[in-house]
Amino acid sequence: MKISARQYWNLLIDYLKPQWPRVLLLAVLLFSNIGLQLINPQILRYFIDTVSGNLTSGRGIVDKISRYFIDTTGLGFEKLTVAAMLFIGVVLVQQLASVFATYISQNVGWTATNALRRDLASHCLRLDMSFHNARTPGEMIERIDGDVNSLGNFFSQFIVQVLGNAMLLVGVLLLLFREDWQVGLPLSGFTLVALLVLNSLRDIATPHWAASRQASADTFGFLEERLSGTEDIRSSGAKAYVLRRFYQLMRTWLQKELKAGWTVNIMVNTTFVLFAVGNAVGLGFSAYLFQKNLITIGTVYLIFHYTNMLMNPIERIMRQMEDLQKAGASVGRLQELIHIKSKLKDGLGGHLPPSALSVEFQGVSFGYVKEEMVLQNLSFRLQPGQVLGLLGRTGSGKTTITRLLFRLYDATTGVVRLGDVDIRAERMVDLRQRIGMVTQDVQLFHASVRDNLTFFDKRIPDDRILHVIRELGLSAWYESLPEGLDTTLAAGGGGLSAGEAQLLALTRVFLEDPGLVILDEASSRLDPATEQLIEKALDRLLDNRTGIIIAHRLATVQRADEIMILEDGRIREYGKRIQLASDPTSHFYHLLQTGFEEVLA
Repeated sequence: MKISARQYWNLLIDYLKPQWPRVLLLAVLLFSNIGLQLINPQILRYFIDTVSGNLTSGRGIVDKISRYFIDTTGLGFEKLTVAAMLFIGVVLVQQLASVFATYISQNVGWTATNALRRDLASHCLRLDMSFHNARTPGEMIERIDGDVNSLGNFFSQFIVQVLGNAMLLVGVLLLLFREDWQVGLPLSGFTLVALLVLNSLRDIATPHWAASRQASADTFGFLEERLSGTEDIRSSGAKAYVLRRFYQLMRTWLQKELKAGWTVNIMVNTTFVLFAVGNAVGLGFSAYLFQKNLITIGTVYLIFHYTNMLMNPIERIMRQMEDLQKAGASVGRLQELIHIKSKLKDGLGGHLPPSALSVEFQGVSFGYVKEEMVLQNLSFRLQPGQVLGLLGRTGSGKTTITRLLFRLYDATTGVVRLGDVDIRAERMVDLRQRIGMVTQDVQLFHASVRDNLTFFDKRIPDDRILHVIRELGLSAWYESLPEGLDTTLAAGGGGLSAGEAQLLALTRVFLEDPGLVILDEASSRLDPATEQLIEKALDRLLDNRTGIIIAHRLATVQRADEIMILEDGRIREYGKRIQLASDPTSHFYHLLQTGFEEVLA
């Protein structure tokens, strides 16, 4: 992906503008450092010419400073002592400026990259599920963290360093012209040629760095998947295959890194050659002018030092170009990610009623891929406050219905309505706040009970949390927590029983106060005492709310008002639970009589 200068510039402006005071201070420190670098060679030239007796009285600003200091202090210092003190002072100030510049540049870089990580993570969370299904979590971590890491120097120093070193180049050349145009002119020509050569090599490594970053993302994506499936891999004897595939990915990554490294070495070796040529030019002309008695030995040193100083900004600019190549690869990948748009578009919102929500599917068909429809022409209506028991074999479309309700996907054809409103007319954040879901597997975070219940929403007061806990009849459970709401939970709910995790999930949903509650076998796999406690909480949760119960056990749907049985994405049977249970010709009646709950698995 070709990255334009405008894209680089827009990226810098977006993430450096909020911290412009620090960026300005960084620029002042770096430019001060450049000025001090230009002064020190003048002090050394003055020192050398004074020792050798070649100093012309009154020549140069250093001589003026020395004489002023001696005349005004009356301390009897000699010129060499003043020069030495001045040199040490300039070095100390230069080092302090360098230390502070390094600290501020790191601060600027981390602030900018963290803001970019935040924006990328937020962007990815807004994308539809088809995007996430096509990418592994490991690949996304590498995109959001690995690619952004390579932009730290780009944010903190690129513009300042390039401009600063360009100013240093101009300053050195002006001072060389000031000494003698016969030195300044050839070294100016050398500098121009060096910059042109390096600029011609600027983009050669960009595609190789991009390939290296992609190989890194592939490797981390593979690791994330395999590490999460360690038990299955070991039990199925696939360890050797996984290791072989891992070695292949690592070898590919190494090859991409080597290619990128070789292209960078072209620039590095070219720079070394240019350095040698620059030193030869500077020494050659200095020797010629010295033999003609046109310059002093101190000036020879000055020219040699400034010639080496020309190499430093050229080298730094080259390194910035190298970093720009790495940044260019990352910026290209990040721009590609940012340009991905969600297939789901937000509506204007504000149409959903605050009470229990009706649910209606009208001629809905949907498939995760176009060739395979999971739901086929599905139509039904669930009245507000009613509870639907949803039955069917695995793959019949039960979970897909809930995903369409949450608008993780849009129906291929047909309309899904909540509260008699097309869900596409609602803002997705508002829609999802009006739907609560409790599953067997509860996602818990390494945080306090309070944060796990409120999803880190600080606006929910403790009084409301405790009121919900009491209303759900969970006071005894709450009192068992060692530190109450401040009790810290381990990531994944380590230390909590399945029942306790379900209680947390129920409290979460109640705090949201949804108009539709979806229960995916929420009380399965629990001991009888805990299941009884959760059943009472579920009764309270479903009171005056619409409910959908995805059932894997027939006992679970005893609280349902209506029953729907799905088969191959179509409605096989739909009606009132009491009527179907008493109708010998119904499939639901047959299931109840046989008791073969395996048919639902």
